[in-house]
Amino acid sequence: MEKSKVLKSDCNFIVGRNAVKEAMKSERVIDSIMVSRTDVSGSLRPILAQAKEKNITIKQVTKKALDLISPSHQGIIAVAGAKRSCSIEDILNLAHKKNEPPFLIVADGIEDPHNLGAIVRTAECSGAHGVIIPKRRAAGITGSVEKASAGALEHVLIAKVNNLSSALEMLKSKGIWIYGTDASGKTWVEESLTGPIALVIGSEGKGISQKIKEKCDFMLSIPLSGKINSLNASVAAGIIMYEVYRQRKLV
Repeated sequence: MEKSKVLKSDCNFIVGRNAVKEAMKSERVIDSIMVSRTDVSGSLRPILAQAKEKNITIKQVTKKALDLISPSHQGIIAVAGAKRSCSIEDILNLAHKKNEPPFLIVADGIEDPHNLGAIVRTAECSGAHGVIIPKRRAAGITGSVEKASAGALEHVLIAKVNNLSSALEMLKSKGIWIYGTDASGKTWVEESLTGPIALVIGSEGKGISQKIKEKCDFMLSIPLSGKINSLNASVAAGIIMYEVYRQRKLV
């Protein structure tokens, strides 16, 4: 398998045991599962048993073949249709269906797929209704993101938009407050986060772009007492997402 072909098809690969297991729980269509010939025991057995129940084709391949797709495969990779994106309206409808104030995560230029996957994972765990990402100049929904999300990608609505600025304007027209993350803002625990909100997470190096910052209604900051002047994007996102979770549980 040529490396170029692997990368081109990356979005069709679900990599790792947790990701494959969660994909089978969801309604994602899985064409086949590739498993290492030398590793079909332990925690792989229940996954393969479930695959057989669903009549999913299981192919035993060499470890080298899996390594060509992803070095962190954990002995298993599923081949599936690409993760379908939804609309922002779908995310808002989910919040309405749950009778909850909308809680959305907006990724502004997140380029590291591991960071995006970690953000999706925390979004799912903290009760966010969906994640908005730009279609260009940022990490897309690839196998690496799926692996980093530990299967959470199968349970989170993802909306891909052409223009983040326009998307935020649309959210504001729906009565949703836009919160950004910046050192100039209020400490994250000093704001009320129980209403309808969209939390913007900036890129790893530059943070939130100026254009997007101008669309934010409020800025939140996380105090730092060390010598490093910023947190990893997914870590900062996780801290604030769980403050949203905490405040909403207290209401």
